[in-house]
Amino acid sequence: MPAGDSAGAEARRQLALADAHANAAAEARAKAARFGIAELTERRTAATLAPLSGVGYHLLADRGWPGSRTAQVDLVVVGPGGVFIVDTKAWRDVSIQGDRVLRGQDDVTDDLLALADLGYAAEAEFAEVGLAPGEVRPVVVLAGRHGINERVGPVRIVGEKDALRHIASHGTRLTPAQVDSVLARALSYFPQVGASPPVNVAVPEPLVPSPAGSFEQEALLSEDEVQAALLEGILASPIEEWMSFLHPGQAKLVRRSFNGPARIRGSAGTGKTVVGLHRAAYLARTRPGTVLVTTFVRTLPGVMRQTLARLAPDVVDQVEFASAHRFALGLLKERGVTVNLQPQQARNAFERAWREVASDGALGRSSLERRYWEEEIDYVLKGRGITRFEQYADLTRTGRRHRLTVEQRRAVWALFEAYTRELRARRVHDYQDVILLADAELRRQPLDRYSAVVVDEAQDFSCAMVRMMHALVRDSTDGLTLIGDGQQSIYPGGYTLAEAGVSLAGRGVVLDINYRNTAEILAFASRMVDGDEFADIEGVVARGDVPGNVARTGPDPVIEQCVNRAERDRLVVGRVRSVTATVGTSAGDVGVLCVTAKGVERAADALRAAGFPVVLLSDYDGAPVDAVKVGTIKRAKGLEFKQVLLADVRADQLAGAEPPREDASRERWQLLRRELYVAMTRARDGLWLGVI
Repeated sequence: MPAGDSAGAEARRQLALADAHANAAAEARAKAARFGIAELTERRTAATLAPLSGVGYHLLADRGWPGSRTAQVDLVVVGPGGVFIVDTKAWRDVSIQGDRVLRGQDDVTDDLLALADLGYAAEAEFAEVGLAPGEVRPVVVLAGRHGINERVGPVRIVGEKDALRHIASHGTRLTPAQVDSVLARALSYFPQVGASPPVNVAVPEPLVPSPAGSFEQEALLSEDEVQAALLEGILASPIEEWMSFLHPGQAKLVRRSFNGPARIRGSAGTGKTVVGLHRAAYLARTRPGTVLVTTFVRTLPGVMRQTLARLAPDVVDQVEFASAHRFALGLLKERGVTVNLQPQQARNAFERAWREVASDGALGRSSLERRYWEEEIDYVLKGRGITRFEQYADLTRTGRRHRLTVEQRRAVWALFEAYTRELRARRVHDYQDVILLADAELRRQPLDRYSAVVVDEAQDFSCAMVRMMHALVRDSTDGLTLIGDGQQSIYPGGYTLAEAGVSLAGRGVVLDINYRNTAEILAFASRMVDGDEFADIEGVVARGDVPGNVARTGPDPVIEQCVNRAERDRLVVGRVRSVTATVGTSAGDVGVLCVTAKGVERAADALRAAGFPVVLLSDYDGAPVDAVKVGTIKRAKGLEFKQVLLADVRADQLAGAEPPREDASRERWQLLRRELYVAMTRARDGLWLGVI
């Protein structure tokens, strides 16, 4: 080696080493600066949220990120408002554009999505103790900012000075016992971060001064601002327990994924609608597009929307509520399809068709009422969208007990054709036409704005209605969820999912714990359908599901024998006066249900005359109102009341009465008994019947 080469090589090595140390030092200083800022901002966020400790919250700082060896969670807040997973960001020049978050020119949305993923994982963990998924809320706090409250996906973005108000504003959603249960799970799931590992360098550790407040920030909240934020939460209306805390099995079902159409069934009071609403909120929170929640009863969607607005206000605008007919009418209007829904003119058209082709023929000579044949057309033919006699001739008429001869089927078809001609001559449509027109329009041009459809009370839908809803999402993952109970089917006829082109392929779940009724009420109601068999939508003859557990007990239902309607009216008023005198029961907790519209009118008039505020279920939109709810049983589907009064029941309609022998009469009798079963199972604490 030439002289001087070794010295030169060593010099170059030392210079390279010095450069490496310099780069490492610069990197360490930059990292230290970032951690220093993070330490300061996280401490300020913790200090900002510290007042929550005075109203039942627990602040878990510097917790481990589950599944990661190095990542940490800044703050986990557990309290009456739920669980908040808080991440503080010292970001400047932040802008939110649609579903993207920009830091200057850099897209930092992935940072938020990581927090969203943690939120999803935490939902599954807390479901083990029954916490509803929507009660786990990822929150990003922007240090030094205020006046910010935005949402990107499931992540809420707030300013530092907005964080306290945001969390406190959720009010009381969990009881102290539930908070304790969730807190125990949080302490286990988010482990305490241990001491930092030792620094492995060959230089003496410098003395590190205490951090100075060099990171320019506005002052923390004033005492008045703190008190105002906390007071807002304290004064927020409390919610029902089921809105935030479920049975663990229900909480898991809300998040369960199905690789196609799915069905959730269970007897009355098992929480089907509760699961459906939570599932709608969960799907809205976790996927783009709109979630449609639909049912048969016209007024129920409004009630459900009001409920979701309290259950999940963050996503209520991403969920559309509409009855099947309202949805169909909206679609037809949007597509420019002319529809002239005229129910009375449609009835006149049927009467004329009946006189012309049926009154003197095979149908008119039969022992069955004209109403039976009208229902045959409405539910069996038009409910399926049958257009050729050959289809009808071979049809298994699901849910219809009375067997028809070939002659009678031909006569029904002739009546159907005459009715169709009369409708066209009048240029009007009936309710079934609205569904069939919308179904045809979706086949012509699919609609892609819905990411999921949840059908409540699916047993009340016609075959064409289910086909229409299925067309919106087809067989997509978690696209169609059917919720219902065949035992509560109160309309003539029926259908099978196979007829609608829907295959469940084993994607069905049964709920078997009754949360609503007392054992006494459920036993009394169940006698109405004892031994009742029905045509289930999965294509089998079934009996109702029996709850495996009924935890609550209470007084026996009361039957009052009345000599006439006037006495029954007086007894209805007396019963309402008696139950509303009980602590914890107000007029708004009472439902007076009737089989007929005339019964509704009589009961409402009697209560008003006695000075009770009344709201008709036909007008009820779900908003809290301290008035007795009065309506038909059909209007009460999907609702519940502390106290239920059945105000127009006949003795021959109750348990123990002999059923008619003739098939068609027996079918109608069974439908009425199921309707009364539905009414009785609306009651949580007390049931009263006025019987003539």
